[in-house]
Amino acid sequence: MPTYRYAIVNKDGSDGETFEIFQRISDSPLSTHPESGLPVRRVPVAPLFQATTEKSKLSNKNLDRLGFTKYERSDKGIFEKKAGQGPDVLRAD
Repeated sequence: MPTYRYAIVNKDGSDGETFEIFQRISDSPLSTHPESGLPVRRVPVAPLFQATTEKSKLSNKNLDRLGFTKYERSDKGIFEKKAGQGPDVLRAD
């Protein structure tokens, strides 16, 4: 089950204290704090990804196998392909 972050909604509409809770993806978002009953809203949080290593799911080998293309910046305005299909070098003019 994924972890979701919520913020208590203060009387002035600003975010207050935050908390995290495990919920099923199919569950509706909470509208009140489970213990205090105060109004809450779900706070969007960027997903965390592992660093790219050979054993990682985001390794260049896996990205290539799954049909993704990955470029890394090698110099100002120059990006070199590390995985996938496409030109070997991209230049930003």
